Amino acid sequence: MIVCATDSVEGTRAVAAAVAALVVEGDLLVLVGDLGAGKTAFTQGFARRLGVDEPVTSPTFTLANRYSGSMTVNHLDAYRVEALADAEDLASPELLEDGVTLVEWGDNILPALPAGHLEIRITLGEGDDDRVLQLTGAGSVWQSRWRLLAESLDTVGVR
Repeated sequence: MIVCATDSVEGTRAVAAAVAALVVEGDLLVLVGDLGAGKTAFTQGFARRLGVDEPVTSPTFTLANRYSGSMTVNHLDAYRVEALADAEDLASPELLEDGVTLVEWGDNILPALPAGHLEIRITLGEGDDDRVLQLTGAGSVWQSRWRLLAESLDTVGVR
């Protein structure tokens, strides 16, 4: 597990950009955290690093947004998903294989997601904009990139 702390929304976005620098087609990121923790802010920094120019917004009501950049960014929200069958439709293999996918509230539908993913758990800190981000690799997908991820986050200065 890698743990880092930020004290601003831009700091959270910088962590996301460091992660985005290492993604490959088919990667899955599971974003976990309370309301207002910074899951969408993370996705904004991530998408910006991948060249997405349009505004990135929470897909709470649409369930899924798709953005074009140097790589397709799929942004899903499982907050309102109540049945596992709906989750399986939302996280269809076809969607997950095209570009990189970030799933807010992904812990709600974990059984419907592939085993190999990067979990980013965002918790509130003491100050209004303080956040603690815990990054955990599930499966072997991130194992070969773990050292590079740690080094990338060190250059951002948030660890």
